[in-house]
Amino acid sequence: MLTAFARAFKTPDLRKKLLFTLGVIVLFRLGAHIPIPGVSYPNVNYCMKQAEGSQGLFGLVNMFSGGALLQVTIFALGIMPYITASIILQLLTVVIPRLEALKKEGQSGQAKITQYTRYLTVALAVLQGTGLVATARSGSLFPQCTRNADIIPDQSIFVTVVMVITMTAGTALIMWLGELITDRGIGNGMSILMFISIAASFPQALWAIKLEGKILDGWLEFGIVILVGLAMVGLVVFVEQAQRRIPVQYAKRMIGRRSYGGTSTYIPLKVNQAGVIPVIFASSLLYIPALLVQFSNSKEPWAQWIQQHLTQGTGPYYLGTYFLLIVFFAFFYVAISFNPEEVADNMKKYGGFIPGIRAGRPTAEYLSYVLNRITWPGSLYLGLIALVPTTALAGFGANQNFPFGGTSILIIVGVGLETVKQIESQLQQRNYEGFLR
Repeated sequence: MLTAFARAFKTPDLRKKLLFTLGVIVLFRLGAHIPIPGVSYPNVNYCMKQAEGSQGLFGLVNMFSGGALLQVTIFALGIMPYITASIILQLLTVVIPRLEALKKEGQSGQAKITQYTRYLTVALAVLQGTGLVATARSGSLFPQCTRNADIIPDQSIFVTVVMVITMTAGTALIMWLGELITDRGIGNGMSILMFISIAASFPQALWAIKLEGKILDGWLEFGIVILVGLAMVGLVVFVEQAQRRIPVQYAKRMIGRRSYGGTSTYIPLKVNQAGVIPVIFASSLLYIPALLVQFSNSKEPWAQWIQQHLTQGTGPYYLGTYFLLIVFFAFFYVAISFNPEEVADNMKKYGGFIPGIRAGRPTAEYLSYVLNRITWPGSLYLGLIALVPTTALAGFGANQNFPFGGTSILIIVGVGLETVKQIESQLQQRNYEGFLR
């Protein structure tokens, strides 16, 4: 593998792509540490020390921003508005006929959908930026901190507008950097930036586990967590690569003196067809009750029940609801992202068929049957991976934002595999031996 890395840097055009990607990553991490105007950085640091690593309600968004959210920097919103906009557009494509028609138009239609995604990203960044400023002023960003009111000393409208515009511009800049990586670098730009945001929190989180450990100055807990993390990475790689291959045969056609078709291929149905989307959906939905408690009278019985059972990240009610939501959204997302009837119609149009299955409706029913069967283990796997941080590793100083669990490990492994495959394909074009054998 080290030889493959050396050969990748020896190839001029591939070296330029790798160095360009690394340069954009450096700029991205630099922006995550520049505070926005109007924020008292010493007070933010003081409150972060008081929080002692507990990110509470904003853990997921802070993870996607690489820790920039709680530091209230120009990249505080991170890539989350773009992710949310992409998911919303993907869901609306199924509902709105106009968007569905654009999706079928090919490259021009996809460019239009991408433009809509950019506009929606900016709109969501304005809303989330305003919400972040209001949350910082209300004291909900660091509930246990005694200097919450001093994070934003100036309460004027002008300062608020400048802060929101700065964070929105930061989100637009991240979106532009991601597209630059996609065009001129290696891999999908947004996925790479998401990978870097999550990986940036790993060293601090792992060292915190060592400091909080009690056996052999914390080294035993640290070692056990590393071993469990490696085992989880292996499990995620195994399941993410697993797929059910449905064979497809194309009939041979004679046009003049030439024969066309007669080839055999397969439809790859992944065990985890939904990816990490169900975990993000479930986490976002579970934030809604906690947000209602933050902005309502906490003395109400319903608010106290929610605060006790649904905001701590632990307990049977939270874990059970989280698990069921992940399973539900896994089936829901697979149902809207893969249409068996459309696949069956395309196969019939081009003379393709599954051996032993009639073309048309029987093929659609067979694909739907197979998809439902493999989605069950995929959804249960997602639920178990997401619950690891709050259950099995709770005794080793791991909190709900533990790096080796849930959303973070799924994204890290998925993006890492995809990027390595792209470098592999670039090397194979030049007859070099790649990373994977």
